[in-house]
Amino acid sequence: MSRLLKEKVNGPRKLRELLSSRDVILAPGAFDALSARLVESAGFEAVYMTGFGTSAGLLGYPDVGLLTMTEMVENARRIVDAVNIPVIADADTGYGNPINVIRTVQEYENVGVAGIHIEDQIFPKKCGHISGKEVVSVDDMVQKIAAAKDVKSRDFLLIARTDAIAVEGLDSALERAKEYYKAGADMLFVEAPESMEQIETISRELKGIPLLFNWAEGGKTPPVSLEDLRRLGFKLIIFPVSTLLSATSAMKSVLEQIRRDGTPLNVMDKLYPFRDFLSFIGLPEVQVLEKRYVTRRE
Repeated sequence: MSRLLKEKVNGPRKLRELLSSRDVILAPGAFDALSARLVESAGFEAVYMTGFGTSAGLLGYPDVGLLTMTEMVENARRIVDAVNIPVIADADTGYGNPINVIRTVQEYENVGVAGIHIEDQIFPKKCGHISGKEVVSVDDMVQKIAAAKDVKSRDFLLIARTDAIAVEGLDSALERAKEYYKAGADMLFVEAPESMEQIETISRELKGIPLLFNWAEGGKTPPVSLEDLRRLGFKLIIFPVSTLLSATSAMKSVLEQIRRDGTPLNVMDKLYPFRDFLSFIGLPEVQVLEKRYVTRRE
């Protein structure tokens, strides 16, 4: 059946089913609809809408709080519409006070997102692996989590993220995370641990609570094997910028070659075949629908 006619998956319900039936869920990052389709095509069961990648893709700027909630939600909507797997999305700080968070949760839910993470940085925020962050008080973040919990649907996954390691240290981050879980978060996300020892401490101190691990490619957190993350009990692993960085590398290389040569003649072997690409993005489906529904003029 055509993707255009296929009934969409209930993202929140499907994500809950995956969480209950899998020991770990892998969710590569997508910054637009095409990269999300590639994630799904590769066989992953969930996709993560990266705020870092969304900012880079939409604005060409770093993730420093320049995007509005409506811009983020619109990108999430396009990604949800492009795939039939659950979409987990970055919702930054919730874009204001607890009342703003209520609207943020409603808007993300309305476009079909399966879950979001909200962080305890002040606004405008910064990428979790960029220096110069500041955090709000524990009480302020607890109220945001409580407001989100009160308004979200039962299956919608609410992930509380703390960026306090870089600001107040690991012990403070752990205490904050525990308070956020008490306030109603479904999963905890302790951002940017800087050593394997810190990662193990997070796992030990928050044992029994569903945990997200940010496998930040090139960030402050060291590379960790899937086996170790399984052993430590992390439930959801995101790879936020592999798609973005690989696409940037490939495009930069091809464009430099075209600039040298004056045409794409010498890079054709590096390009995804045009006909295969048309098939991948669904041209045959559209042509079938045209035959079914479109009446050609005489």
